[in-house]
Amino acid sequence: MAFVSGFASGVKSSRSDVRSRKAPRMTAGESGQEVQKVQVEVVGAEAASNAKTTHETVATVGAMPMPQQPIQSAGAAASGLVAALGALILGKKVMSKDDKVKPVTVMKAEATAGDNGTEKKGILGGVASLIPTPSERKKLVPLGLMFFVILFNYTILRDTKDVLVVTAAGAEIIPFLKTYCNLPGAILFTIGYSKLSNYMSREALFYSCIIPFVAFFFLFAFWMYPNLATLHPTAWVNSIASGLPANFAAPLGIISNWTFALFYTLAELWGSVVVSLLFWGFANEVTTVDEAKKYYPLFGLGANVALIFSGQYVRFVSDIRRNLPAGVDGWGLSLKYLMSMIAFGGLLIIGCYWYVCRFVLTDPTVFKPGAQKKTKVKTKLGIRESAKYLAKSPYIRNLALLVIAYGMSINIVEVTWKGRLRQAFPDPNDYSTFMGNFSTATGTVTFTMMIIGRWIFNRFGWGVAATITPAVLGATGLTFFGLLLFSNAVNPFIAAIGSTPLMAAVLVGAAQNVLSKSSKYSLFDPCKEMAYIPLDAEQKSKGKAAVDVIGNPLGKSGGSFIQQGLIFAMGSLAASTPYLAAILAVIIVMWLVAARSLDKQFADAMAANEAEEAKIEESMTESEAAPATESS
Repeated sequence: MAFVSGFASGVKSSRSDVRSRKAPRMTAGESGQEVQKVQVEVVGAEAASNAKTTHETVATVGAMPMPQQPIQSAGAAASGLVAALGALILGKKVMSKDDKVKPVTVMKAEATAGDNGTEKKGILGGVASLIPTPSERKKLVPLGLMFFVILFNYTILRDTKDVLVVTAAGAEIIPFLKTYCNLPGAILFTIGYSKLSNYMSREALFYSCIIPFVAFFFLFAFWMYPNLATLHPTAWVNSIASGLPANFAAPLGIISNWTFALFYTLAELWGSVVVSLLFWGFANEVTTVDEAKKYYPLFGLGANVALIFSGQYVRFVSDIRRNLPAGVDGWGLSLKYLMSMIAFGGLLIIGCYWYVCRFVLTDPTVFKPGAQKKTKVKTKLGIRESAKYLAKSPYIRNLALLVIAYGMSINIVEVTWKGRLRQAFPDPNDYSTFMGNFSTATGTVTFTMMIIGRWIFNRFGWGVAATITPAVLGATGLTFFGLLLFSNAVNPFIAAIGSTPLMAAVLVGAAQNVLSKSSKYSLFDPCKEMAYIPLDAEQKSKGKAAVDVIGNPLGKSGGSFIQQGLIFAMGSLAASTPYLAAILAVIIVMWLVAARSLDKQFADAMAANEAEEAKIEESMTESEAAPATESS
């Protein structure tokens, strides 16, 4: 109910405000009075169709001031402090409920008989406005299921890739993987995707991207892992390592465990390609701005329920292999369970996409292609031309900077934390169990943040919501580094509560990761995806490919380059902690500046789109009124 109450004070659509200003008022003549019939906006596709057919509903159009409803969302007081901090950073005034008034635009015509044109008000009216219409449900249910399964799979892959590489070669291997495996892989994928997008249909391109991922993960569990002794050149690498300095241990570990490195790279690309590019790119094409404001946060809620379930599934699999008899490869059996679920989830994703393409996009009551923003000129650009095209757009550059800053920030903190985590849980089974619980905690906290995040979007807008993630990541990251830097001072307090410095670092780092990822999923990702909506089709497709597929790995690789340089210069990650903390602070400041700049650009783009739509609607109204005038 807290979620529903928070929704009850939702945002009025800017598009409705434009219509209310353009709509004609009712007039009466001095003799033989006739009431001018006006077409009004009707909530729901069925009601709109009924209003156009019968021409019976007459509504008064105006801009009557109404005080904003009280905030009813749970946790509004606490989230208000966070949002106020973001507002101060952004340089905006935080308005109280008494400062704001919302104009009432066109009064809603009733979709059912017997209502006598009475407008629904109060909590029941707010709840009713949140329920998707049957036509909306036909599109939103399969999209929501797709997102749920994609995040379910991603959580399993994320936990599994860490267990594979960290327990085999240590956390120090991660910066080298992100630099020399993830980034080249992302660039190669973007080149291929850009070329294929010029020649393949959208549906064929989707299948061509997702099927190889699912096939590899299934093949890894059932063929690669059982044959590691044959596939991994361990003896050859050991002979080379004996003649090289110890600093080369991490790069040689990639060669020695190349199948794990390949798994890690493709698991990372799943988040960039399947989540950001394929799903969000498709959702942005078939969803309007109004629908995105209402239902994108709901997608996030369902997706983070997926994190809870997938974390518990990983833990369930870990418990299975604990009870196996001696001599049985428990981790190999676990991989078969995990990757079989990935394959099953992949089939569900493909099925949902096929359903939307066959039964949703072909239904004119659900999807109106004419309402989607398109480029004026269709172009086919290569990778070099696409880069030049996107480089001219400050909007795309700011989006890329946001993604890169997040990747660098989370990487700088996360690698240091995973180094402590391996020390605490050297056994793969224990490590996997901890990561399963970590994912469940992330999903639970993110679910709560989604409820609060909806209120933040409605109350303070896109700009404040976009600044909260860097503020949270900066505050929690610097707290984690502070614990490491001043461990001698806090050790007596840690001992007093019955813990150890190592376990305290693991738990504080886990809390930092949970809060950072939850704010990313609940606020940063919706903000980023909403920012694509006012762009034209060319910027949406190729701009999104460049930002999401290259920008995210580039951010992580940037953080990895920093860590590599510090490791070679200082000898270890532990000795590099003060410098990492200072670099994190600089990145956070740059992130906040880019978010503030993009906020203004996003508002201008939305205003331009709404003005263009208002002109189109006005011209359509005039063309419909012309035949009526001639006939009279």
